[in-house]
Amino acid sequence: MAVTQQLARIPAEYLSSCRRSAGESPDGDPRWDPPQADVLDLDWAPSLLERVCVLGGLDGVHLDALRQALTGDPAVDLGFLNTHPHAIGPFGPDPTALSAAEVAHVSELLGQIDFPALLATLPTDEAEAATLIGNDAEGIAGGPRKYLLGHFDALRAFYRDASRRRLLVVLWWD
Repeated sequence: MAVTQQLARIPAEYLSSCRRSAGESPDGDPRWDPPQADVLDLDWAPSLLERVCVLGGLDGVHLDALRQALTGDPAVDLGFLNTHPHAIGPFGPDPTALSAAEVAHVSELLGQIDFPALLATLPTDEAEAATLIGNDAEGIAGGPRKYLLGHFDALRAFYRDASRRRLLVVLWWD
């Protein structure tokens, strides 16, 4: 099974409740179970999305926002979500999160990125584009453009909805 990046939109109160549950449970069970409609599976697209943005010459402010959207804030202590036997991200680093204010900021900047224009800077030949992107992009069925555009659009819509609803975003690898 491949390790993929997961994101969940949740209210701050839900995260507090999970923290309390983990502290009160004899085996550290946080009772983490966000609604499926508020979970996004980014597959293994994050590094590929970042690479296209770098290759396309995306400016530092927007590139930093994309990176923050994909990595969260490592200073946020969510280790309680990664305690055996209830770890939500047993194959990667501890989960991270972005506050509702950070989500709003990231959402605004993601909304300003013209991802199709960044993809247009790649060679027109899919095989050449995949080789330039690297990270096994050549293994993507149908080529990387459609795959990455779909994942970028999903990421942007996910953050836009989280911002609109004033939710925070938790990120982990599973």
